Amino acid sequence: MKFTKMQGIGNDYVYVNCFEETVDDPAGTARFVSDRHFGIGSDGLILIRPSDVADCEMDMYNLDGSRGAMCGNGIRCVAKYAYDHGIVDKERITVATGAGIKTLDLTVQDGKVAKVRVNMGKPVFSPEAIPVDLAALAKDAPEECRNAEASGRIIDVPYMVDRQLWRFTAVSMGNPHAVVFVEDPGELDLPKIGPFFENHPCFPDRVNTEFVSKVDAHTIRMRVWERGSGETLACGTGACASAVASILNGVVSPDGPVTVQLLGGDLMIEWDRTEDTVYMTGPAEEVFSGEIILPDFR
Repeated sequence: MKFTKMQGIGNDYVYVNCFEETVDDPAGTARFVSDRHFGIGSDGLILIRPSDVADCEMDMYNLDGSRGAMCGNGIRCVAKYAYDHGIVDKERITVATGAGIKTLDLTVQDGKVAKVRVNMGKPVFSPEAIPVDLAALAKDAPEECRNAEASGRIIDVPYMVDRQLWRFTAVSMGNPHAVVFVEDPGELDLPKIGPFFENHPCFPDRVNTEFVSKVDAHTIRMRVWERGSGETLACGTGACASAVASILNGVVSPDGPVTVQLLGGDLMIEWDRTEDTVYMTGPAEEVFSGEIILPDFR
């Protein structure tokens, strides 16, 4: 199988051009290629497929083989690959994802894509749509759950994780996110506590958890524990969810873009309140290409 390794501020995936290649077992392939000792090494697998409704389709799999709906860093790399490798020849393209069709604007330098601005769509707050199980959450915060049910939003609600009380804001940007504000994300032992957040009973589909602190009125710092992948250097949908949650909680100014500092680099997030649309801008890079012999996954 021919592949290309790409990364967006350290969130790295193995990409396969399915205009030319066929992948019979994407879940098994994702688990194999993602292994950083015996495979290629990545946060997952992304297949770039033909689409009847967009310029191409992004079919995403996490490193544990589970299927993802959307990846903000991953889709920027899809756009770069599609342009740099001749699948598209225009600087505004559409990509079909499990979270709908996304529109991307490309910044091209010397014939190659250097930066991509993605229309990430509307933030989703409805507990049913994220999804959040309010009945499970009510065991920790009955009054707040009644308020959330009435308002249709879960903002700064307490919940018990591994016998400790935390507070979170729930947002979906195609993936479910729980944004938790902390003093210093760098002090957290994410490998220890991350699985408890990911598998909390109030999230029936598991959840990505962002641990966020304020830097200034327009900047936040973030670490992320992603469902199916563990801690990653960056998460595009998580950066969007964190910026939105930071505005809702009064952590940052509602005016102007929010810079999100992640372990792998910075993303610029804009929440256009008039359109109720979130835009994400960041880099995309190709690391290397090659061929790999896949085992029999049967």
